[in-house]
Amino acid sequence: MSNDSLLRELLGSRRALVAVTVVVTLLVVWLFSSGETPANVTKIGFEAHTSSLQHSPIERVDPLVPKSDVWHCAMHPHLHQDGPGQCPICGMDLIRVPQLDSADMADARTLRVTDAQKALMRISTVPAERRFPTASLRLAGKVAYDETNLEYITAWVPGRIDRLFVDYTGLSVNKGDHMVELYSPELYSAQEELLQALRSLRGVTNSGLDSLRESAQGTVSAARDKLRLAGLTAEQIAQLEKTGKSQERVTIYSPKSGVVIHKNAQEGMYVDTGSRVFTIADLSSVWVQLDAYESDLQWLRAGQAVNFSTEAFPGEAFHGRIAFIDPVLDAKTRTVNLRVNVDNSDERLKPGMFVRASVSARLATGGEVVDEFLVGKWVSPMHPEQVSDQPGVCPVCGMALVRAEAIGRSEVPGDSSSLEGAQPSASQPPIVIPATAVLVTGERAVVYVEDTASEVPSYVGRVVVLGARAGADYIVKSGLAAGELVVVSGNFKIDSALQIQARPSMMNPQRGGEHDHVGH
Repeated sequence: MSNDSLLRELLGSRRALVAVTVVVTLLVVWLFSSGETPANVTKIGFEAHTSSLQHSPIERVDPLVPKSDVWHCAMHPHLHQDGPGQCPICGMDLIRVPQLDSADMADARTLRVTDAQKALMRISTVPAERRFPTASLRLAGKVAYDETNLEYITAWVPGRIDRLFVDYTGLSVNKGDHMVELYSPELYSAQEELLQALRSLRGVTNSGLDSLRESAQGTVSAARDKLRLAGLTAEQIAQLEKTGKSQERVTIYSPKSGVVIHKNAQEGMYVDTGSRVFTIADLSSVWVQLDAYESDLQWLRAGQAVNFSTEAFPGEAFHGRIAFIDPVLDAKTRTVNLRVNVDNSDERLKPGMFVRASVSARLATGGEVVDEFLVGKWVSPMHPEQVSDQPGVCPVCGMALVRAEAIGRSEVPGDSSSLEGAQPSASQPPIVIPATAVLVTGERAVVYVEDTASEVPSYVGRVVVLGARAGADYIVKSGLAAGELVVVSGNFKIDSALQIQARPSMMNPQRGGEHDHVGH
């Protein structure tokens, strides 16, 4: 026998041995079974597995919810039925929930828990209190020229600019410095008229006719006024009368001290009456222009103190007061411009600098901003930076000063009777609660209030009307009384427990079982 034939015989014997072993094993399993066929065994195992998948999760019971015969989906609380099953939306097993008893039906928004459950839910409360909330607003802006301190040098008569003594912008000038040398035929004629009037006056000095002398004197006065209105100073007119010679060219001097910020003419240029030659800015005071969003306007009033800083002087605070709030909203940026008047005697603030500002404000119940600085003060309606302790007139425009309270620039706090000069006011501290106590949806705001009269920890939902938000606090316009305990931690867990029980909650203001059914 060849080697190949021997190898094929050995392999055939091994396959036969393996086949016999498998058959014997199957027979042993069948003999020791319960007498069912393998197909029946497979069917019984599948049914048992399916039953465990359908019924074992349904026995899960929430520690806050007693057992009952109502079942609903944890993901879709509005879906419920009378027996176990799966949610038709997400396929989750339905959970057993209780029916509302008579006490719960009377107050469906109330959740009662044990002390242990309260500890597990980490529920904590704080009392609603009356006080003036403080909001700190962050604003951005830049330094600008004080428009009331700008001076314009214009040509009061037509002529030709023969010389510019100031030939670049940014130069600092003092009051009385020469600025422009102007040649004007009209001004030359006006000088000649004055000299002629003076000669006529001297000619009638010894005349016995008083009317003639008075007429000559009136002509001289008129000629002087004409030169004064043409821009000549009293010194220039006196020099003209002393020398008796008209000047072809007249020098124009600076009317105030400041910095030349615009140069609008060149040498040799002809100008007309009213043509602007220079613009001078007095930087001893500047404006800070800030942008405020619509939501910040309720906290802002004219006269409020503003603190700001600049990149040029980090760590240093500058101060000013709001002098003007633009009555028109910028449609592009959706902001309102604020103007802050700032003293700049040292001239360290440069127009164009960026600033970061903060404004602190306190709000009363009716939305009035409380500012003790302006209590009992008198301010100018035209220049609100002018504040006085007594009535009088504005030193800038001469308008009569009025009370700050009369024009809405301050409100006296209700507990300010101890302040010197304070007047009684109807403004009272509002009811304030922490922002963490409020659960807000698109339509309502809900807080949970602790029922202090209950023997066990009980919490009831309350719909409230919110006012402005001041930092970490909300002003409550209605729905709460001072002293009531509101939940600030664990309120979302309370709301979730009510949803699981199909009770009214923040998300479901009506009980889910009253209107919704499985399949809707």
